[in-house]
Amino acid sequence: MTRVPIRVGFCVLKMQVAGAEVLIDRMIQYFGSRIEPSIFCLDATGAIGERLQGEGIPVVVLDRKPGIDWELPKRLATELDRRKIEILHAHQYTPFFYGALAKRQCKSPRPKLFFTEHGRHYPDRVRWKRKIVNRLILSRYADAICACSQFSAEAVVKVDGFPYCDVIWNGVPIDLFSPRGTSQEQALLRQKLGLELNRPIVACVARFHPVKDHATLLKAWAIVVKKHPDAVLLLLGEGEERGRLEDQLAQDGIASSVRFMGARKDVPDFLHCVDIFALTSLSEASPLTLLEAMACACPAVVTDVGGNAEHVTHGVEVFLAPRGDYEGIAGHLSRLLSDRDLQRTMGLAGRRRVETQFSLTDCLERYGKVYERLAGRSLS
Repeated sequence: MTRVPIRVGFCVLKMQVAGAEVLIDRMIQYFGSRIEPSIFCLDATGAIGERLQGEGIPVVVLDRKPGIDWELPKRLATELDRRKIEILHAHQYTPFFYGALAKRQCKSPRPKLFFTEHGRHYPDRVRWKRKIVNRLILSRYADAICACSQFSAEAVVKVDGFPYCDVIWNGVPIDLFSPRGTSQEQALLRQKLGLELNRPIVACVARFHPVKDHATLLKAWAIVVKKHPDAVLLLLGEGEERGRLEDQLAQDGIASSVRFMGARKDVPDFLHCVDIFALTSLSEASPLTLLEAMACACPAVVTDVGGNAEHVTHGVEVFLAPRGDYEGIAGHLSRLLSDRDLQRTMGLAGRRRVETQFSLTDCLERYGKVYERLAGRSLS
């Protein structure tokens, strides 16, 4: 009997290099011919979208207008009908909002609507009118709701007003993000990446966006380099905040110890050879970059925000610090830079945590079960 792929539409703002979009990319690769994917971007194609488009995946840009674009749902509904989408998987609230309005306008049979929440805004507030509309109207169009952490799931219910929200943990490909190799292998990677062999290196992998709060990391780094003047901080990513961060470095006089590495496709290589991973976000749900660092047995210092504390135990796999506490972050970084045995112990503990709780296969299989339930047939 010939298997009929499930026609899945992924609805996002744009397919940029960020957590939700990387997850969608990995879902498309993992399910392969078992699904027939289409991607609907409200605003722009994005770097990942451009690549997928080149691989033959349909990517539709809906050109959202400023404010609430009341014509967009009609455009989306037309595309859903034309492509006979069975499941519309909306990632984040705004794509869900337009997906719910589009579903109302679709011809029968209407697609099932699956809403996945990822990160949250900071501060996390919504108007009471939106909360009422979510609970009384929009939630009726959602056939499944989940979040990638308990923190986000609770916000979907308590802040946004939805009646329920399940949790599907994020996961990482533990083969790609394997434990770091020998000292010799790490040295070869540093040579390949143009990094010094004998200098301690800290890396932050995050887009330059206000919510990632690189400013706090740089304040912490100004303290760290006084104790570890040979240390280097690598910033992997791009974004709107880069100019402001460069100005801050110049003012603090630490520009020589910080390097902007750009958006990279070889992140695993960096995580396999740097000493410490750092992430000082104001808000997080389930940061893939933290899980990737842990999978590589790279010890980490991160802010105790959102879902981070659900993924780790302070002092075991990583060090946690309060949001904005640059002195605390500096202290944790300095302690790890001074103790290579502690680096190794925490790194191995992080790898074990990812292996048991955050594998990509387990994550995607759970999404697959939701697809099967909504479509009424098996993916296998």
